[in-house]
Amino acid sequence: MDTINHFFSLISSFLWGWPMVILLLGTHIFLTFRLRFPQRKLLTGIRLSIKKDENASGEVSQFGALATSLAATIGTGNIVGVATAVALGGPGAVLWCWLTGIFGIATKYAEGLLAVKYRVKDANGRTCGGPMYALERGLNMKWLAIVFAVFTALASFGIGCTVQANSIALLAHETFGLPTWLIGITVCLLTAIVILGGVKIIAKVCTFLVPFMAGFYIIGCIVILFMNSGYVIPAIQLIVHSAFNPSAAGGGFVGASVMMAARYGIARGLFSNESGMGSAPIVAAAAQTRNPVRQALVSSTGTFWDTVIICALTGIVLVSSILAHPDISFSDGAALTKVAFSKIPYVGAPLLTFGIITFAFSTILGWSFYGESAVDYIEGSHMNKFYRILYITALFFGSIINLDIIWNIADCMNALMAIPNLVSLLLLSGVAARETKKYLWNNRLEEPMDEEEFLNT
Repeated sequence: MDTINHFFSLISSFLWGWPMVILLLGTHIFLTFRLRFPQRKLLTGIRLSIKKDENASGEVSQFGALATSLAATIGTGNIVGVATAVALGGPGAVLWCWLTGIFGIATKYAEGLLAVKYRVKDANGRTCGGPMYALERGLNMKWLAIVFAVFTALASFGIGCTVQANSIALLAHETFGLPTWLIGITVCLLTAIVILGGVKIIAKVCTFLVPFMAGFYIIGCIVILFMNSGYVIPAIQLIVHSAFNPSAAGGGFVGASVMMAARYGIARGLFSNESGMGSAPIVAAAAQTRNPVRQALVSSTGTFWDTVIICALTGIVLVSSILAHPDISFSDGAALTKVAFSKIPYVGAPLLTFGIITFAFSTILGWSFYGESAVDYIEGSHMNKFYRILYITALFFGSIINLDIIWNIADCMNALMAIPNLVSLLLLSGVAARETKKYLWNNRLEEPMDEEEFLNT
């Protein structure tokens, strides 16, 4: 097991070297300028996300699609992932994670736009889309579309399945003393009940679960920041300074290199908000929207809520807690998070337990749809039942195996999945710019798209 873990650790370190950092953050920045800062229309996106687009093509509401993508992205990456970034990359990793979110809004916007632009209806009348369809229909690169779909299917068993199941099982074991195998079976049963109903049932569950769980977690973070009020400003200053000057870490932190801070911050940022990974546009394509830009704006708000708000709050909570309580050990991400939340009398530990379990379970649901859509693209819908059985089985094994191995494998799959998606975003950036100019900057958001573009397969 140690040998396998070491192997994936080496692969992860290679994949998340400077080339990936430059490619990912460079794409975020490039699209921000190419699309004329779509971040400026964030409030418009929020408004559209809660407004039903009547008489539009699609399977789920725009809010349902957003909730499902948020369910998949708001997971352990927001809690344990940020803590791991701080433990391994120092406090500066929080800023890199946050910057990934700010610029990643433009990337998530472009992904949502291309997903609707190139979506199709299959033989069963279902709406299908995502980077694989953009690669095939927009660039005539069927082979790369298949590569993306393969990595997506594999990634679903890491980031969306075993990582989340492992977090739930370990936390339930530590908090309630329950055996991990029992938690694994429970998670399997609950997941099976939901995912067997398809995207519409998944969207309904996520529409209810996401606002509820995110609201409770944000309230908990605000309480901790209030308790650490004297250390909040110093924590923010430390985060900013140490992102570019490792020697500025101080406060009990061991200064990590700029590369380490950037690597773990950007990796956990991608793991958290998935901007550039290509997962969220798979469900964005199923949204009931009259044109690509409306859903693109809605999709872009997901990165704002996930990283700019929740991950930033988590990072400041952790760093301020360490400054307020120097005796806290920050060598282990999960332990660091648990100690920080335990500072809230009586309700701290239960709040963290509730947050991680609900975040992780919602991610399991969202990624089951992503993986199934990828398998559907490769082999057709006749493989759906087999994939669901395999996915549910993987949940159980994820509950009982080593966490370090899971994180390293997940990082590898994230990078391999992101590369073909980033290729499509860069090569189709001209299409995204034209659609943005047509609908957004020319004030034609109410205009429907040409239905002839919405082809049957």
